[in-house]
Amino acid sequence: MSMILETKNLTYTYQKGMPDEKTAVRDISVAIEAGQFVGIIGHTGSGKSTFVQHLNGLLKPTSGQVLLDGQDIWQKKNHLQQVRFRVGLVFQYPEYQLFEETVYKDVAFGPKNMGLSQSEIRRRVHEAIQFTGMDSGCLNQSPFDLSGGEKRRVAIAGVLAMEPDVLILDEPTAGLDPAGRRQLLGDIVNYHKQCRNTVLIVSHSMDDVARYADRVMVINEGSLLSFDTVSKVFESARQLEEMGLAIPAITDIQLRLKARGVELGEPVYTVDEAIELIKRALPPNRGKKRR
Repeated sequence: MSMILETKNLTYTYQKGMPDEKTAVRDISVAIEAGQFVGIIGHTGSGKSTFVQHLNGLLKPTSGQVLLDGQDIWQKKNHLQQVRFRVGLVFQYPEYQLFEETVYKDVAFGPKNMGLSQSEIRRRVHEAIQFTGMDSGCLNQSPFDLSGGEKRRVAIAGVLAMEPDVLILDEPTAGLDPAGRRQLLGDIVNYHKQCRNTVLIVSHSMDDVARYADRVMVINEGSLLSFDTVSKVFESARQLEEMGLAIPAITDIQLRLKARGVELGEPVYTVDEAIELIKRALPPNRGKKRR
């Protein structure tokens, strides 16, 4: 696959030259393939949000480069708007950014700024709302009459309606209850499967990252600690814990059992993997009813 997004020695310093100067992102070089589902993890304040805000030009690097399809996004400043159409960023608590009088107008805001026809805007709005699991009957409602979870879906739909090549979500499930979190993540996964575009999710939930991501970036104190497959990253589970990250619950259980002498085989990172592992470990006739 071709690389769609790259950073080369990306560094960003807040308040450079001032007494409270702080380097939030330090010398990160990473290449992301088109179509990948990438999880980005790190403790609070590690630089995750600062990093992703560089990927569509919201922040300009202090040094280093951000490349989209091999081109430096800052090479021509008048192209930044096109970059932001192609790399859509959903902020944490995006519902706070709703402002239009109807859901339709809010979702249509991005496509309208792209200069699309009314028929194309209408198609994109309806498809985006469907991707987020909402009924098109909400389109004439005020977004401020919706529940918190519904507002978030509308805000995400506003980014999806631009049909970006890369979708970045910064803690998209923050503040949602477990059912709302599962439903929203399920919608995002279905969107990725249907559109086959590139998705990056910043998350504190190791369980979610382990279940959905193809590859995982670990950012620690502004630096890239690792960027690899889920299994490779979580092989260093105890190191992640030392960084203040909670490893997947099922992995923690397996490590605790191993410490007690119960060896279950290869490491697992999701409940589904654990179920299959236990099934293989059970005797062939275990669980069958006796006649």
